[in-house]
Amino acid sequence: MPEQPPYLRVADELRRRITEHVWEPGDRLPSRAQIGQEFGVGENVVRRAQELLISQGVLEGRAGSGTYVAEPQQRVRVVRSPAREQSDGSPFRADMRALGKLGDWESRTDAKVLAPADIAARLGIAEGALCVRTSYEFLADSRPVQLSTSWEPYDLTAGTLVVLPEGGPHAGAGVVNRMAAIGITVSHAVEQLEPRQVTAEEASLLGVPKTALVTHIRRTYYSDQGRPVETADIVVPAAHCEIVYEIPINR
Repeated sequence: MPEQPPYLRVADELRRRITEHVWEPGDRLPSRAQIGQEFGVGENVVRRAQELLISQGVLEGRAGSGTYVAEPQQRVRVVRSPAREQSDGSPFRADMRALGKLGDWESRTDAKVLAPADIAARLGIAEGALCVRTSYEFLADSRPVQLSTSWEPYDLTAGTLVVLPEGGPHAGAGVVNRMAAIGITVSHAVEQLEPRQVTAEEASLLGVPKTALVTHIRRTYYSDQGRPVETADIVVPAAHCEIVYEIPINR
């Protein structure tokens, strides 16, 4: 078996001390030099170990002060389920109510945006074709917990009452219900999950460290004719949210 990298060994030991209450939430950790001397490693190794634990929500860094044991936080449960698409209300708001939180979102829609190459490929349209792009910040008790950017082919909804996802009589109804309103049946969605480090812009919007880890979900809805009708990039901070899939069993 290959030897564990030194920074992971240090991270495991720091995590163990926190789990066993050697250090309590709010406690300041010894300096990197002190930790490095104890474990026989350099300060860069200690820094990598601390950055890993910060990204996981175990530690928090305070500029000019040091590194501290983070206060435990209740993780927001993000449920992915086809059954929830039929709900009359918002699944996100329902999730937040179950946690005793107020769920809401802010959005901005830009119509007639040129599709970049990757989005065009996911929607099966030509690069540069017109799209409706909507950016979302999902909030729990006014705190951002999830980001999403949605793209819809403009020629699909142009001239209808659902051309703006968050405007008109079907505002906020969700992709499935909005498409149904113009006679398009959404039959299924495909989701691809990828763990990665947060970008600087995402870190600023979500209020997480620049070293934080996120789950990037690429979701695309398809009509019963096989046409992609919407694709979205959903970003969920790993330390604050858990993703749960409900899979129906057909008998």
